[in-house]
Amino acid sequence: MIGRETKMKRQGVKRGVGPPPRVMEEIRKRLSEQEVQGLQAVFALRAGAQQVDNALNEWLADTAGSFARFQILMALWSTKGHKIPHTDIVSAMGVTRATVSGLLTALERDGLVKSYSDESDRRKLIARLTAKGETAVRKAFETSLNHFRVVFASLSTAELTRLTALLHRVREGFTASQSR
Repeated sequence: MIGRETKMKRQGVKRGVGPPPRVMEEIRKRLSEQEVQGLQAVFALRAGAQQVDNALNEWLADTAGSFARFQILMALWSTKGHKIPHTDIVSAMGVTRATVSGLLTALERDGLVKSYSDESDRRKLIARLTAKGETAVRKAFETSLNHFRVVFASLSTAELTRLTALLHRVREGFTASQSR
């Protein structure tokens, strides 16, 4: 067993970031080395994405409440007091109208956002940030920024640029595979 764990460490496989070793052995029998590396990359990416999601929600718990709520607050904050149609928030976030509606309802209940009907089209809902919301988004931004500085301190600008480019290519690959 120690030999297998040492081999996994050398190959960059971490415990808990993919299937158990016995399952990986069976998968290896059916895939090329490049396919195995791709599968390991997916497991590492998924584990990393989950860790990022958990960290962001933890950082934002006392201010915005969650990353999704923070996205809406930042979109409203960036308008510098102007209002945004709910449909624009839906488009920007790439989620359903129901998701944004639920998030905005919760933000309104917390006094961070105010929504109302557009005067020219009563069917169209408009949102704006409240003073309380502006305070929350500023605090959330500063808290997040401090954490980001720690997270990315060990990476150079070139490494971050390369990482971002690679992640975009992976995302494009997944998008391409869905259109088949």
